[in-house]
Amino acid sequence: MPPRDPTQSNQPSVQVIERIFQLLDALARHDEPVSLKTLAEETGLHASTAHRILNDLVLGRFVERPQPGTYRLGLRLLELGNLVKARLDVREVAIGPMRELHRQIQQPVNLSVRQGDEIIYIERAYSERSGMQVVRAIGGRAPLHLTSVGKLFLAQEDPQRLRAYATRTGLAGNTPNSITQLSVLERELAQCRRLGVARDNEELEPGVRCMAAGIYDDQGRLVAGLSISAPANRIDEGWLPKLQATAAQISAALGYKATRG
Repeated sequence: MPPRDPTQSNQPSVQVIERIFQLLDALARHDEPVSLKTLAEETGLHASTAHRILNDLVLGRFVERPQPGTYRLGLRLLELGNLVKARLDVREVAIGPMRELHRQIQQPVNLSVRQGDEIIYIERAYSERSGMQVVRAIGGRAPLHLTSVGKLFLAQEDPQRLRAYATRTGLAGNTPNSITQLSVLERELAQCRRLGVARDNEELEPGVRCMAAGIYDDQGRLVAGLSISAPANRIDEGWLPKLQATAAQISAALGYKATRG
């Protein structure tokens, strides 16, 4: 008989591994230490089997026993999780979904992060068929208040820090549409917070409009922004749900868990 191909099934090939997964998943569903009885009931395992496996997991620090007969996830999992997190690069995670979004809308899709008072473009999915020249190359920078992604970051600032930004930068403009007054910027950012998205209405480049959605990490921090750029007369509000879904997909890959209010 040929060896079993593990890619043909989602189930572990070794039964004890499957039982370990069941116990870890059960522990993950509880914030407080869990009794052996509860774990056995939730996993369908005999108490003696669950006890034996849990003891081995305690030895490996994957599970802790804070009190006799109770268990919780161990620090070893946190250590391993931090190693995985350190390897997660937002650009690496985002590039596939960005290309798929570009395939759907045939307009440039940009990935940007904040550096000081500017955003920096770190990745882009585009083609010559988009009908628009790329106005900011990878590595290019732009002021926060003139860009859709930059507004997402500014929308998270408290009033004092926002005023400090305005003082440092002078809110210099690039086009007649640029926001150069703090009161106008504050109203714009309030709308960003309310809608969860941001826009650039020919504020950075004449003839170019953008829409942006945020990308969040496992701690709920805004780490990047995903934006669509298009000629001002061709921007399509129908792209917005696709943009938000793609940003949410990338956030989920970074460990972000959205909360429902």
